[in-house]
Amino acid sequence: MCFYSQFLFHFALLIILIMLKYLSSQAESFTASITTDKEALISFKSQLSSDSPHPLSSWDQNSSPCNWTGVFCNNLDDNRVIALNLSGLGLSGPISPHIGNLSFLESLQLQNNQITGAIPDQIGNLFRLRILNMNSNRIQGKLPYSITNLTQLQLLDLSSNQIVSQIPEAISLLTKLQVLKFEKNKFYGTIPPSLANISSLTNISFGTNTLSGEIPSNLVRLNNLIELDFTINSLTGTVPDSLYNISSLVNLALASNDLWGEIPQDIDERLPKLLVFNICFNKFRGNIPASLHNLTNIRVIRMASNFLQGTVPPGLGNLPFLQMYNIGFNEIVSSGESGLEFITSLTNSTQLNFLAIDGNQLEGVIPEKIGNLSKVLSSLYMGGNKIYGPIPASISHLSGLKLLNLSYNSISGRIPSELGELVELQELSLAGNQISGSIPESLGSLKKLNEIDLSGNELSGQIPVSFGNFQSLISMDLSNNKLTGTIPKEIINLPTLSSSLNLSKNFLSGSLPEFGIVAVATIDLSNNQLSGSLPSSIKNCLSLEKLVLVRNMFSGSIPQTLEEVRGLVTLDLSSNFFSGFIPTELENLKALQFLNLSYNDLEGSIPSGGVFQNLSAVHLEGNKKLCFHFPCLSKDRGRNLVWVYVIIAVFLALMLCFIIVLVMYMKKRKPKVIPAPEQLKSQHFWVSYDELRLATGNFSEENLIGSGSFGSVYKGQLSQGIAVAVKVLDVLRTGSLKSFNAECEALRNLRHRNLVKLITSCSGIDFKCNEFLALVYEFLCNGSLEDWINGRRKHSNGNGLSLKERLKIAIDVASALEYLHHDSEISIVHCDLKPSNILIDEDMTAKLGDFGLARLLIERSDVQASISSTHVLRGSIGYIPPEYSWGEKPSTAGDVYSFGIVLLELFTGKSPTNDSFTGSMSLNSWVKSAFPHNIEQVIDPKLLTHEDADADGVSDDESAKNPNLQLDCLASVLRVGLSCIADSPDGRINMRDVVRKLNASKEILLKGNNIKNPRHDYFEV
Repeated sequence: MCFYSQFLFHFALLIILIMLKYLSSQAESFTASITTDKEALISFKSQLSSDSPHPLSSWDQNSSPCNWTGVFCNNLDDNRVIALNLSGLGLSGPISPHIGNLSFLESLQLQNNQITGAIPDQIGNLFRLRILNMNSNRIQGKLPYSITNLTQLQLLDLSSNQIVSQIPEAISLLTKLQVLKFEKNKFYGTIPPSLANISSLTNISFGTNTLSGEIPSNLVRLNNLIELDFTINSLTGTVPDSLYNISSLVNLALASNDLWGEIPQDIDERLPKLLVFNICFNKFRGNIPASLHNLTNIRVIRMASNFLQGTVPPGLGNLPFLQMYNIGFNEIVSSGESGLEFITSLTNSTQLNFLAIDGNQLEGVIPEKIGNLSKVLSSLYMGGNKIYGPIPASISHLSGLKLLNLSYNSISGRIPSELGELVELQELSLAGNQISGSIPESLGSLKKLNEIDLSGNELSGQIPVSFGNFQSLISMDLSNNKLTGTIPKEIINLPTLSSSLNLSKNFLSGSLPEFGIVAVATIDLSNNQLSGSLPSSIKNCLSLEKLVLVRNMFSGSIPQTLEEVRGLVTLDLSSNFFSGFIPTELENLKALQFLNLSYNDLEGSIPSGGVFQNLSAVHLEGNKKLCFHFPCLSKDRGRNLVWVYVIIAVFLALMLCFIIVLVMYMKKRKPKVIPAPEQLKSQHFWVSYDELRLATGNFSEENLIGSGSFGSVYKGQLSQGIAVAVKVLDVLRTGSLKSFNAECEALRNLRHRNLVKLITSCSGIDFKCNEFLALVYEFLCNGSLEDWINGRRKHSNGNGLSLKERLKIAIDVASALEYLHHDSEISIVHCDLKPSNILIDEDMTAKLGDFGLARLLIERSDVQASISSTHVLRGSIGYIPPEYSWGEKPSTAGDVYSFGIVLLELFTGKSPTNDSFTGSMSLNSWVKSAFPHNIEQVIDPKLLTHEDADADGVSDDESAKNPNLQLDCLASVLRVGLSCIADSPDGRINMRDVVRKLNASKEILLKGNNIKNPRHDYFEV
């Protein structure tokens, strides 16, 4: 018994020791866990800063993290940190990688701060995370791939940052994700089809990025999707029909892409829950579906800036909750006086606050019942149609109206004085109509008005003095009317006027009041009958950038106080009666880029500093008393002027005699010159500075068509009726003379149909006795290849370049380079091949221009020596061959590389400097990654979705019937391009082979049916 008791005692003691040991280890574990979280948070705080007091000041090493600001712990014994909410605290700085040590974290909310840097890879360690919200920060870098480890995530919001990344295909691993928001970043690449695998998704927002490619059709599998937002990207192709079958959709936003197709006529049955439908700024065609107006709960309909046709379908009266209806800038039509009656159907939409029907072909009279629309209507756009008749006075019943735009119609009659009752109005635009009568004084009651534009009408009478009552006006445009009287001093003293004051092209008279407006950027009072002097108080306009007083009757001197208007960029005082000297203080206007003082009565010397150093920026002609050629004498020395002229005359006479004697002597000594060959006797086409000045309208900004490294190019027409492009060299810029000589030397004896023709050159003196250098080229009316690639130029039918046209342009440019490299008397290297230097004529023939960097190569045994000895990096970023950066001299192989880049850009639509090419990704590597089996991923989508039609829409070749032939052709073209851009110059093909291979590609299109397996040999590069 004693033994048994002793055994029990020792056994109990052992159990107690074991339990104590366990509790001790648990305590140690608990302590370690708290320590780990605390150290991670302290490290996190150490990277962040904020305005004092620091919002994380409670994060003290000596206290528990569970008591810190924004930190939440679980209620278990271990007290681990499970949530971190630091939103809106004004924190700045990077995220510490130690954030990954908060292994129990379930919610991380850092939105609305100023956090910078990249998201650390360690974020992928937070495998319990359900909420990750970092929107509205300054986060940069790439999206870490480790984010796909967060398989418990339900909300991922990285919107409004500066993340530059592709969306990883492995995002489908986030199988519990419900909300995915990447909007307002720089995400590029395509939308991963794997998104369709996340069946729990309810919200997808990728708006305002640079995503490209097509919308995956398999998104229809997202049966729970409520919001789908792809606005402001570069998506192409048709909208998958299946997308309209996601019956749960409430918000469908596809605006600002390059999408096309037609809207389903049964959209009400497919998307019965739709509240927001936004497809504006795309290329949708067809009619507005009448069924859209059956969605009685819909709030927003935005279809602006497409190619929608037909009439507005009936049924607008069925939309009681409609807040926005925008069909502006389409091809919607109506006819007859009642053509706008559909507007009255919207009187049932009592929540309507935005209505836009502008930029269509709507005809009719504004209905009197327009005043019955919603009292909360704030924006009404009706401009750019065929509306006629008067403005109904009932429009004043729209008491909530903040914007009224009826501009560019055929509206007549008077401005209703009742408009003065729209006390909330901030913008009033009635420009470009036929409105007559005087401007109502009642408009001065619009205290909240920011902009008023009544230009281009037939308004008469005086400018209302009541306009001085405006308290918020930023811009006023009353130009191109028949207004008379003086300019009220109240207008010139409006304190809020900051954008522009335009009263030009009226019949205003009298002198100018003293200037009191401080913040205005533009004042245009040209083409009136204003007189008197320009007040010295113009100095008060401290923010003035543009002052235009041309064609008035101003007199007196130009005020020296203009010197104080430091930001002045344009000053045009031409065609007045200003007299006296040009103030030398104008030299101090460092921002001044254009100065026109021509046709006044100015005298004396011309200043030489500041803007006066740029001959193309200053116009002084028509001032007969200015000293253009000789220094002017002061008045107290005027009596000696006759003697000066006598001395000059005697000196010139002696010089003339000396020259005559010298010529006669040389004739006696010099043997008879042998006549030049017949081809050199042809009459040269000479042109003077004055003729070029007249041809280009004094080298006006309106005729400026481009600027380059060494000068500017102007469009002009010579007296013979020849349309020309005049390249004026900036003689003050280093290297301009060398560029001029290089271009003349290169083009002097060149003749080829694909080279821009140099008509003549001009080397002389301008009206200020400064050196003037210009090259006169033929004018090519279809602009540059860059304009066509970027979509700034299109055919009259709205189409861009077809496949055949692109191929023809490529062959044209290759032929020009082949001639320069192999067939000219001396081989020529262009050195600056890029789309902006390739010009297109009226027949869509491409011609190579701009030889300002060209080099002539002379073969000396096995060495190519350049006539020029300058060793600088030649060309434009993105098109320069790699060897030039190593110090290699320009060579024909360098031109081949540049041509290869241009060729890839022409057929992919992507510039080598595109923002999507970052890090190791370039145009070269991007195309190589898809060649040869996935070229559809890099080819300009317009070439894969449209028939290969010409400018008239005609297509009769076999490729239009067989898309495979197009792909065959494109594969062969890309192969040529990749052969041109080999890293080693020795590894590149020459231009003869390029022309031959491109012509073979052309044959694929023209004779596709006769070619068997045309792609079999195109895949090796």
